[in-house]
This record gives sequence, structure tokens and C-alpha cells, in this order.
Amino acid sequence: MLAAIALLRGFHPARPLLLPSAASAPITLHLRHGGVPSTAVAARSSLRRNHLSTAQPATETNPPTKLVTSPIFYVNAAPHIGHLYSIVLTDVIKRWFEFRGFPSMSSTGTDEHGLKIQEAAKQNEKEPKQFCDEVSKKFKDLFDKANIDYTDFIRTTEPRHHVAVQEMWRRLEQGGFIYKGTHEGWYCVSDETFYPATQVTKITDQNGKEKMLSKETEKPVEWTIEENYKFRLGDMKQHLIKWLEDNPDAIVPKSQYDNVMKALTTEASDGLTDLSVSRPRSRLQWGIPVPGDPNHVVYVWLDALTNYLTVTGFPWTENSDPHKRSAWPAQWHVVGKDIIKFHAIYWPAFLIAAGLPPPQRIVSHAHWLKNNTKMSKSLGNVADPIELMDKYGVDVVRYFLLRDGGIEYDAEFSTATVAKRQKELAGQLGNLVMRCGSGVVNPEGLIPATPGAGQFGIGEAEERLAGLLENLRDNVTGHFESIQFSRGIECVVEALYEANSYWNDRKPWDLAAEMAAAAPASPEAAAAAREQLRTALHMCLETVRIAALVLQPVMPGKMGSLLDALAVGKDERGWENAGFARREGDDAGRAGPLHPGKAGAAVSNGEGGGRRRLCRGKRAKGAKDGEEEQEGEEEQEGEQGQEGRLLSYVTLHFWGTWHECYHSVSWNEKEGNSFVSSRGLLGGRQRIESGGCGPRVPQ
Repeated sequence: MLAAIALLRGFHPARPLLLPSAASAPITLHLRHGGVPSTAVAARSSLRRNHLSTAQPATETNPPTKLVTSPIFYVNAAPHIGHLYSIVLTDVIKRWFEFRGFPSMSSTGTDEHGLKIQEAAKQNEKEPKQFCDEVSKKFKDLFDKANIDYTDFIRTTEPRHHVAVQEMWRRLEQGGFIYKGTHEGWYCVSDETFYPATQVTKITDQNGKEKMLSKETEKPVEWTIEENYKFRLGDMKQHLIKWLEDNPDAIVPKSQYDNVMKALTTEASDGLTDLSVSRPRSRLQWGIPVPGDPNHVVYVWLDALTNYLTVTGFPWTENSDPHKRSAWPAQWHVVGKDIIKFHAIYWPAFLIAAGLPPPQRIVSHAHWLKNNTKMSKSLGNVADPIELMDKYGVDVVRYFLLRDGGIEYDAEFSTATVAKRQKELAGQLGNLVMRCGSGVVNPEGLIPATPGAGQFGIGEAEERLAGLLENLRDNVTGHFESIQFSRGIECVVEALYEANSYWNDRKPWDLAAEMAAAAPASPEAAAAAREQLRTALHMCLETVRIAALVLQPVMPGKMGSLLDALAVGKDERGWENAGFARREGDDAGRAGPLHPGKAGAAVSNGEGGGRRRLCRGKRAKGAKDGEEEQEGEEEQEGEQGQEGRLLSYVTLHFWGTWHECYHSVSWNEKEGNSFVSSRGLLGGRQRIESGGCGPRVPQ
């Protein structure tokens, strides 16, 4: 069995995945912008399968950094599943750019200023800074647990951010876009914004008391009159319209682009009245002082939005980090649909007025519902993301969020759907891995670099699967880069489903039996069965490899472990390696066994390129059933280097049933073959005489 089968166990958090020692070190992706491995790298990889690439070399010697940002999260309450969805989307986009070979960075953080924070801290009988420290840590802990590879976690209470906000203010003031005046209107403390009369409505509550609410958020508003500084938002209307007309893909989905454009072009709209950008210190003490006027603090949205510049090192100088400096304008802002106005109208207006380019693209994602109702702490229907990951595992939850989360339309949340996605992973990807590693068909755990030779290579039986694999990378790329992650994942699942169907049709277990039975009397028949088996393993393991490569941004932990088990080098995990080519088989070793050599020995397959051996772990001496798998010892390298390890213990989550197997693989030096024995636990203890878990796979 494959050590990669622990992937299945990894889809259940009850037990952690333990990798062999060589794979237990932190994974570092070696990324390139196009191109292929150098000659030196190729020489060191004599046993590695060479994957063909259709990627073109980079045309830019120093391509700009692609910045992907999540919103910074308000620290008035603990994080929920919606926060996790935003940050996972951000992380997957950033990791995808890295997978494509682009220099990338991502940012997230916490928004810690404003009247709402000031009041929440007071209610909790804490100083604002102490309150912010505690809640900000909860967000950071959540993101770390979710394996978010952020480059920068920004807090708006940091000194560097104060410098950036005050520089932004000065630029706007020097350009004549800020003036002091009296502002009156309907102010919402919860939303930290003024609403015009057309955007509020009067209701009568259950006690018969009249209240004014924001139409957009249904939060209470109060009439407020105060002296403050205002930004000439109305003067920016035509600039914003031109920006959107010149960039029709600037806002995703298209429906949100249309909404923003409508807000800018409808004559009846008064949404572009000049905007309050400060609050009197008498009302709000917890904020950044306005430059030159200590009696006012900067309005929370101008403060918060500037974080996207802060993480690039703004205000830039000759000594600024060029990697960060080149990241502006941001490639993607990821935001929830409830804050699209601030990011698609206010923020571009601030930037253009300050002489800075607006972001290249903004993705506005939808909300999560529970029982068709938006999740709300007051309603008690909020899903705890920590509990969810503890129960199902980090990568299953990430997969679920991308598979079922909404971009244009709200998505319904249920733990039943999470469990369904867990089963999907186990039933398609995990099942295929397990089949390819079965002791019946692949006792030595080697990966054929090429299909069978001659007429036994890729033929009519492989045609549908080969077609899916040839197009898989490009199809996933098209969907992922259009922020249609669910459709991209569906392409992968379709290929996995087809590979499992192909396995059923080819019946490799029968081919293995034919090969063994025919060997003494009919070498020709044995050779034919062997070549067909080789083709089946090649096709299915290629499916696993490509699926694992393109799913790395979605499930970086488990896909990294799977690629380790497949002996895919760190420098062979980029976009350019995820292609499929119809390769010709070779005749090397046709008179011998399927895979020449035994575990621990050097292996070669002649001119067909190097073969990889499945990495397998060892069980600790004296370990009893139910004990954790221990870190394996590396075997001595053969003449050509990279070799395999024996798998001793794995736990499979298969078709919703726990199945524990202990495999002991022995080598008979005289007979030149191996046997596999297993002890399975399916309700009660049973004996599986041969083939590991292979016979339990529905054929």
C-alpha cells in the first residue's frame, strides 16, 4: 500500500498524518516563471519521471509581484465561517499564482479602529488596545490553523500603518480633495458610515417603537450633525466610470460590476455625495489623528482601506523593498459582497485622487446561509470554523469552502455537505491512490514512467481518460483564474471518476493474476498482461499526480503529502509539470517482471526515462495495533539514489467506514517475489490473506 493512502486518513482529523522522515520537513515549493528544470537538476533526478511542459519561458526578467488581499477583519467579535471563506479564497488565489510561477504575496489582518471597537472594549471593561490584541490573536490563530500562507498580517494599530494613512491624507489634502465642513445625515455605528435619506427606512419594532434602519444592512442608524473633514467624492464620479469602462473585468462577478456601474450612472442616485473622512475626537478617541488637527481622527474606512498600501511599504522611498513595491496595484482584492461599495467606489476614488492606480481586480463573494438565513451571532446560527476543522480536518474544510462556496449567489452551509465532500475525496482521489498501491497489482510500489510497449500502450480503452488529462490543466486554469473554483474542482473530480471507471474496466487484478499464471508456460502471454498492467498503472497514477498538482492551492497540506509519496520532486510541482503527454512505451525489461529489481535496489527502465518508487513508511518496532505510525528510517540509497520505503500502518477512511490495516511486506531473496499480509478491522477483526486492502475496493 502507498504511504499516500494516509491521505484518506488525513481526511479525518481524529489522527494526524505522519510522514516518513524525508517528507516530514517543512515543504518549500521551488517556483519558476515558466521554463524547465536546469540540466543540473535533471542530472540529479535520474530516477525521476520527466513530465513534458507546454509552458512558455518568461518574457519579463523581473515580473511584478502579484498582490492578493483579503479584507482586514473588524475585531468587535470572534471570527466565523464567513471570515474563513474570505481568507481561504485569498490564499488559494495567491497559491495559484505561485503555482503558475509568478512572484506573489498576500495580506490579511485586523481593522482595529473606530467607534464600534471603542464601544465593544468598553462593554468588555478593557482598554481598546488590550481588547484588539486579544481578538486579533483569535483571527491570526484561525488563519494559522487553516494553513493560510499570508505574507503580511497587518494591524491598523501598527505604527507603519499610521505613517501610511497620514501620507494618504496629505496627498488627498494637497490635491484639494479634502475640505472642512459640517456633515449631517443618518450614521450607522455598526457599519461605520453615513447613509443618505434614500438608503434608510423606518420600521416599527415588536414593542411598537419606531426605528430607522439602513436598507442595505438592516442595521440601526441615528441622525448625526457634526463638524468634520469631507472628501470630494462627487468630483470622482467620471473618473470612476472611465476606470470601469476601460476595465470591464475589474469587478467579479459581472452582476456586482453592473451594480456598481448603475450606482455611478443612475441620475437619481445620490450615493456620490461628498464623503465624511474624519470624526471629532470628542466622539471618537480610538483612531489615527488627522495630520495637523488633533481634534479629529481619520474616518475608519479611509484608515482601513489604506492597509492595502501599507503592506507594500507605502509611502515608498528609494530604500523600499522592490518586491513589495512592484506589488501595487494589487492583482486581486477579495471582499464580501456587503463591503463592495467601499472597495469599488470609495477606495478607487481615494487612490485616483491621490495619484495612484486602482486595484486591477476585485472579487466580491457571496454569503453563507444556514436554513436559508444569513448567519448571525444574534440568531445563534453561526458555524464555528475551529470546531469544523477539528472535526473534518483543515484540507477537507478548505476543499468544501471552494467546492460549495458562492461567488455570485449565497451558499447554504451544512455539516452534511462537508461530510459529503470528505466522502468525495476519499471515494475518488483516495480510492484511486489505494487501488494503484494495492499489493495485488503493485507489490513493489513502482510508478511506470511510460505506458506499456507497442500495441499495449495508450489505445482505445484509454482514449477518454487520456483526453480528460490532456485538457485538465488548461480547464482548471481557465476556471480558477475566472474565480470559478467549484467548476475547476469539478473538472478534477470528473477525471478521477473516469480513472476509477477505467480501472474497473481494465481489471488490473485479473491482469496481475494472468501474468503470474502464464509466466512459467507462456512468457509471451505473461509479457502481454504485464504491459497492459503497466499501462493501467501509468494512466491512473498520472491522473493522481496531475490532480494533486492542480489541487495544491486548495489542499496544500494533503496534496504536498501525496506528491511526496509519489516521489514528485519539489522542483516538479509547478504548472508547467501538470500536463499530460501520450508517451510511447519502451521494450526495456520485457522478459522480466513488471518492475525490475526489488524494494531498496536501484531501478532503471532503459531509454524510457527514470522510474519513481512510491515512498513508504516503516512501523516502529514493537508497535501494537492502534498505535500511531512512527517516523520511518530512510533506506540506504541504491546506485542511482532515490528509493522507496515500506508502508507498515495506515488508517483508511473509506466509504464512510473506518478500516485499519497493518501491512507487513517481506522479500524472499531466493524466490524473488514478495507477499503482503493484512489484518483488517471492519466492524470485527478479519483476515485478508493477500493483496492488502485491494480486494476490499469495489471492483
